[in-house]
Parts: sequence; structure tokens; C-alpha cells
Amino acid sequence: MHTDLDTLATALYVTIDDALKTAPELAPWRPKIGIAPKLTDAELLTLAVLQALLGYVSEARWLRFARTGLRHLFPYLPGQPGDNKRLRAATPQLKYFIRALATDIDLWADDVWVADSTPVECGRSRQTARRSALAGWAGYGYCAAHSRWFWGLRLHLVCTVHGLPVTFALANPKTDERQVLVDVLDVEPGLLATHPEQTILVDKGDRDAATEAILAARGVRLLRPAYHGEAPRPGQHLLRPLRQLIESVNNTLKSQLDLERHGGRTIEGVTVRVLQRLLALTAAIWHNHTIGQPVLRSLIAYDHS
Repeated sequence: MHTDLDTLATALYVTIDDALKTAPELAPWRPKIGIAPKLTDAELLTLAVLQALLGYVSEARWLRFARTGLRHLFPYLPGQPGDNKRLRAATPQLKYFIRALATDIDLWADDVWVADSTPVECGRSRQTARRSALAGWAGYGYCAAHSRWFWGLRLHLVCTVHGLPVTFALANPKTDERQVLVDVLDVEPGLLATHPEQTILVDKGDRDAATEAILAARGVRLLRPAYHGEAPRPGQHLLRPLRQLIESVNNTLKSQLDLERHGGRTIEGVTVRVLQRLLALTAAIWHNHTIGQPVLRSLIAYDHS
């Protein structure tokens, strides 16, 4: 029924399963004496990717579909509470395999990255903002692209020009985007150490002299729009086409992977659902690159029968 989807699922499952067998410390902790889960960790993560690729926001609807449409791949499927609980516990594994798949292809060596942020709406009513378990982390922000205010978070994403996620963070919309960019690169010193003389394309929100100087000291060159009255900067002619690339990546996350319809109501719930979509995007690019597809970020083959 879904030949391309089945191929991706099989390749992803085998890759994750082999990694977990080679490094069992990656698996969630379980007591030595107890009942082993019928659904393996590799199957759980593969199912999470397929759910995002096929656009099932509701877990109940997803499991109903999987019991009929994916039974040939997954003989056993848990109930909704068990699936939700195990997926939240798999947050470290989701993060690990986003990076593991990204570094498994040569796109990881690209010397140009693109940085931007996009809203992750978590509620609309004032009652939600007051009572939500996300209050204090989430907040009000303005989305210039859609000329509207929203309540939720911002996903700050650094990716290659092909859309392959490099590093990311979820932050309150009022947090300075320039500080988040510096922080996500500082959290992993080894990231820039393995990418010397990296160029990062940023928008107006990330540009200022202090941020540019901080990143220059770390060996990063910012490609940014010129200030008002400033002489045209080197490489400025590349800004428009590259800006369209990051907008396209954001559109993939929102329109095809339903980033803003994540359904999370707690910090853990929002985090795991965002990671689920980033892993799905990474897995699609990883698989498309491996099999030689011309459009690396295309998801069409996986969400159509």
C-alpha cells in the first residue's frame, strides 16, 4: 500500500535497532526483572516518525489506522496511554537519533547553515494562558510572517540549506533570538569545533554587532542583511534565495508535519511532539539522500498511498 513508506520504515527501524544493540545504554532504563515490552524501542521511534509523516495529530486516530494499515510492519501496538507514556520516556532517544541520522550523511559537512525561528502555538484563550502547565515557559509573541500575536513558544532552528536539522531550542517568544542563537551553539562546543569557519545565514532578528563579534570569536561568519545606511555586505546577493529555503523548511514543519497542531499540553508533551516532527524531517532527508532522490526534503512519497 505504502511502498516508499514501508521502505523508509524498514531502513529506519534497522538503523535504530542496530544502534540500540551496539549501545544498550541509549535505551530507557528498565528493571532487570520484569516483563519486557512487546513493542521494542526501535519500533516505538519508527512509529513516531510514521505518525508525523502521515499527518495523524490525534494519537487515538493514529493507533486505529496503524492497527489496520501498518499491521504488516508492527504485529503488536500498545493502547493510547501506553504509547503516550513510552514516547515521553523516549525523549532522549528522539534527540539522539535526530543527530545520529543527520551525521550519517555527507550533508552534515555543509559549510553554510541557516538560522531562524518559527512560532509553536500552544493555546489561544486567556484561560489557557493562565491555567496551562506551560505557563511560565510559554508566553505571548508576535509572528511577523502572519501579522498576528500567538501564545506559545518559538522553535529556534539551525539547519543546513537542505533543511537538515543541526541544532535547535524551544524558548519563550520574548527571549532574545540573538541570545538563543549564541546559547544553542555554546551548549555544544564540539559542534563548531567540527565545523571550523562556518557561515550562518541569519535574518534581521539575529543581527547586531555584539552577536556578530561573539560568533566571530567562535569562528563563525554571519551572513546577514545590511543595516540601514550600511554599505552592501559581501554575499548579500545570496540572502534572498537562501531566506526562501528556511521559510520553506518552516513551511514543511508546519504544513506537512503539523508543528502547530502538536496537541501538547505539558512541557514534556510539547517537547516530545516537537522532537517527533524534527526526527521525521531528519529521517525523510536521510532516507531521500541515501536512495538518491533529487528533492531531499520531499515528503510526498511517504504521505500518499
